[in-house]
Amino acid sequence: MLVVLRFCRFHGERQRVKITIAGAGIGGLTAALALHQAGHEVYVYESVSTLQPLGVGINLLPQAAHVLNQLGLLESLLAQGVATRELSYFSRQGQHIWTEPRGLFAGFDSPQISISRGALQMALLAFVQEQLGSDRIKTGHRLSSFSSTDRHATAIFESADAQLEAMESDLLIGADGIHSAARKQMYSNEGAPIYSGRLLWRATSLAKPYMSGASMIMAGYEDQKFVCYPIEKVRADGLQRINWIAELRRPLPDQEQGWSRVGNVDDFLPSFADWNFDWLDVPGLIRSADRIYEYPMVDRDPLPTWSRGCVTLLGDAAHPMYPIGSNGASQAILDTQALVEALSQTASVTDGLVQYEQARLPSTAAIVTANRGNGPEQCMQLAHERAPQGFSSLDDVFAAGELQAIADHYKQLTGMSKRKA
Repeated sequence: MLVVLRFCRFHGERQRVKITIAGAGIGGLTAALALHQAGHEVYVYESVSTLQPLGVGINLLPQAAHVLNQLGLLESLLAQGVATRELSYFSRQGQHIWTEPRGLFAGFDSPQISISRGALQMALLAFVQEQLGSDRIKTGHRLSSFSSTDRHATAIFESADAQLEAMESDLLIGADGIHSAARKQMYSNEGAPIYSGRLLWRATSLAKPYMSGASMIMAGYEDQKFVCYPIEKVRADGLQRINWIAELRRPLPDQEQGWSRVGNVDDFLPSFADWNFDWLDVPGLIRSADRIYEYPMVDRDPLPTWSRGCVTLLGDAAHPMYPIGSNGASQAILDTQALVEALSQTASVTDGLVQYEQARLPSTAAIVTANRGNGPEQCMQLAHERAPQGFSSLDDVFAAGELQAIADHYKQLTGMSKRKA
């Protein structure tokens, strides 16, 4: 049975656009909130029946936190997460390579926030439900297909009991992730995501705070890396929830087992068994983990265009990238900001989508490419290549100003510019 939902357009002093969003992840929910606050009528469809606080940790860069602050979410997120103080890079021997302040501590008007992905998504969900109304979010409905003209789009959603529902609107946004149905229809021959050759094991552990208690660290090099950062404030018992990622070069697992599955600590702990540094006990952190998840590190090639008529892509559906430089969720949030601005400055949805792509597609494509070359983590790779057994002096490894240049280039590429409060 196919149910067709139609909504009347409102024409007033400003154009009010009817918008359907496929996907209630971080990008989709942020878009729903921002577009609603801009005066549009927004409906969100999500494939899962119940939205739950899943996932491990996530980092939001200052420019993304700036957008969330404008939407009224920042105070809530800071209460649940940690304002990152600094980011430090180390060799696989635990030798210090580079440190730079982050967020507020680097002079930005907004913090860098380390937080549980589930906490972030649930905070967004609660805010969207409060402002739009719970009836504007329909769960258990997967985007099946769409059709579009230059005036409106029709999305076909399939429910868990195989019922079909057609939703007509002025704009359809595919925010349905790396396996996006909207993207697949636009680019039917694209195939599976591209495997980097590296596996990630991700988890959280309760442990004593390390370094400043708000420090993000990365150690190792491309084929053997460990990343961690706290995602909650220190508890009354003196412990802190630490998010960590272990990364190793491995053959691609059987994709039929899923892109996210429970990991086996014995598959990777031996590679980090001697990483007990005076500033962090890596094997101890791994052993004290809650459930461990295994992910293949994948991305997709940049696209020539994200839009078809009144349909466009956003977030991982548009530009899936390696989780390097804390850019995945942050770039989805910046997509939202650009889309809202484009719709407010153009006479039609299709003109707005042209402006949106011009603002976002080249910059995100450049980040995808840069992340394939290790992005700001290039400093660790260079240290390993130039001094694989470690070094007695950093000056023997890097030329004067080289590390600063690597950091500055990536910041410029990703839009991490200072904003006035």
